[in-house]
Amino acid sequence: MIYLVNTFIIIVSFLLMEAVAWLMHRYIMHGFLWYLHKDHHIPHEHKLEKNDFFVLIFVIPSWLLMMFGVMAGCDYKLYMGIGITLYGVCYFLIHDGLIHGRIKFLSKTKNSKLLALKYGHIAHHQHSTKPDYKKENDVCYGMLWVPLKYFMMAKEKKEQKSV
Repeated sequence: MIYLVNTFIIIVSFLLMEAVAWLMHRYIMHGFLWYLHKDHHIPHEHKLEKNDFFVLIFVIPSWLLMMFGVMAGCDYKLYMGIGITLYGVCYFLIHDGLIHGRIKFLSKTKNSKLLALKYGHIAHHQHSTKPDYKKENDVCYGMLWVPLKYFMMAKEKKEQKSV
């Protein structure tokens, strides 16, 4: 039974991280910490961005939860930290690998669900290269959950290619 509870804690923590990430992206990264996130929206040739600093915002609580969870005899905090870490791994693979092409084999996917995530993020960046760019015009702040229209778009494009 304890394995089910721990698995449940991991899954719930993972899923809640999407809400946390959405809220942080919308109100913090596009809010008072815009000066750190801005370089993610402006094309450049750098390997690293100031935006990469945000990884610490998620790594530190995850690490602390796992550390204190182990110190407390592997209690719920450990499994919350694991859920957050797994979300971070998925974020890296999806956002950096698939969407921004930092991992080449992921950026060539034909999977319509993964492409929907990519299209949602492309919509988020659609105004970034325009001279009159305003961060307020951005849409789609999620990473793993994007509006249904992007799934429909991916499905349509996949069907067009198979005809």
